[in-house]
Amino acid sequence: MFLLVGAIVVIAVVYLLLKRHESRMVLIAAGILMCCIAGKPMASLDAFAKSMTNAGLITSVCSCMGFAWCMKYTGCDKHLVLAIGKVLKKMGFLLIPGATLATFVVNIAIPSAAGCSAAVGVIFIPIMMSAGIHPAMAAAAVKSGTYGSMLNPGLVHNAVIAKLANTQITTVIGNHMMATVAGVVVAAVVLTVLSIVMKENKGYVPEGGAAVEDMTINPLYSLMPLVPVIILLLGSTGVVPALKMGVPHAMVIGAIISLAATRKNPVELTKNFFNGMGDAYANIIGIIISVGVFVAGLNALGLIKALINWMLNSTGIVKIAATFGPFLLALISGSGDAATVAFNEAVTPHAAEFGLQTMNMGSAAALGGTLGRTISPIAGATIICAGIAGVDPMEVCKRNALGITLALVVGMILLLF
Repeated sequence: MFLLVGAIVVIAVVYLLLKRHESRMVLIAAGILMCCIAGKPMASLDAFAKSMTNAGLITSVCSCMGFAWCMKYTGCDKHLVLAIGKVLKKMGFLLIPGATLATFVVNIAIPSAAGCSAAVGVIFIPIMMSAGIHPAMAAAAVKSGTYGSMLNPGLVHNAVIAKLANTQITTVIGNHMMATVAGVVVAAVVLTVLSIVMKENKGYVPEGGAAVEDMTINPLYSLMPLVPVIILLLGSTGVVPALKMGVPHAMVIGAIISLAATRKNPVELTKNFFNGMGDAYANIIGIIISVGVFVAGLNALGLIKALINWMLNSTGIVKIAATFGPFLLALISGSGDAATVAFNEAVTPHAAEFGLQTMNMGSAAALGGTLGRTISPIAGATIICAGIAGVDPMEVCKRNALGITLALVVGMILLLF
């Protein structure tokens, strides 16, 4: 009986999330309801309290978002985007894959897909359109690179996987880096071939499109968004042992270096850093807390145990379910966070029972959710790119569908097979 009730609640949750209702409210309400039905009302509140003080997640995610806000305040993120845009202008027939790969790199430093799309799109899309590339194809080139955040240590999924695998975030990133990079290369190549087949790689004549912002680029400023990532890579790989440190340390050092480089108001930079941390807790950690309550409800009704038993008896589909489950939910809902975190919190801890490594299973689910969001027509980043290009969001997703799906297959093979 409990399983039937739980299934009904889960279906209702999926429906409400697809209707774009506030995800935190829906997940918390569903979790409390399921715990009450199971006669364990306090289990949901215990999960809420426990998730609020998850040190590993809070320090990494909040410090990264604090640094991102500092980059926006100093304008360093704009200098980075413009510097890459200057290079793109000279790439000729490599403009489309170059835009995808450049967006991917910028998204590592600016982990918000919507924020990255806004910053990059207003520069890259007009450049491509002025070179004769069809607007929808130009928007698709930018959108297909918006999962570089998989390599950002502040991405919530990396922190969740590191916690589950009891390892460092940099170790998690190193583990899935090959799959993530291979995926974006596949997506860029497929999109380029598609543009040639569809004859959208040249010949378009823009009608007074948006002008590309013209400003003097400061090379030092353009490097600032990459400083923490460089520090973490040099330290974690042992190239510079003295730089081996945690994510919050690197973000604070990066903020201090950017302050010295730009000579901005230290009071305002400090305010922005902490405002960014607060925003991260509310909007990112808030989802983690909500998912914790939801998972507690699933456990109280026995749904998690039933799901694991079913997967143990159907091991042939575990790898596909771990990858394409979050992918499809993110595609439909426009957000991969809630579905992916819920899957990783509920199922990934049992990876060993399926003959898989925790890091690999968690990374496959995270990659699936991120890529699903990348081709969702209702994702914020898709709407932004389409708006800049002046096309329907569905046209952007149609051009990215094949490449992103193949990217996911490549990632799944590298991680799970």
